[in-house]
Amino acid sequence: MKNMSKKNLSLKRLIKSFGYAFNGIRVFVRQEQNARIHLVALCCAVAAGFFFRITPSEWIAVIFAAGSVLTAEAINSSIEELSDAVSPERNPKIKLVKDLAAGAVLLATFAAVIVGAIIFLPGIVALF
Repeated sequence: MKNMSKKNLSLKRLIKSFGYAFNGIRVFVRQEQNARIHLVALCCAVAAGFFFRITPSEWIAVIFAAGSVLTAEAINSSIEELSDAVSPERNPKIKLVKDLAAGAVLLATFAAVIVGAIIFLPGIVALF
């Protein structure tokens, strides 16, 4: 077994690491309009989940769908920030990278909408 150094087991480093991650989430929510839009959609889905009394399995699907969209959006935002820092001028390769990242968000969003439709449409239809 490898000899682990104090550096690898440092609680202080772990706490700092979580601090950086929480700061990233704070910046993401404050600076990214799309993050706030996705969070509003998540709040609506949670409210609908309580209203329609969805099952634990359905909650898991909603949580994973929402988590996938938010994660994709955060990665997209990171790629955009890094791309702009590396190449502030117009660059066709950077544009392609940004478009691909935005496409990933759209794919995750489509999947989340499908999950939401499967879970919530029967309840919505039953109201009418």
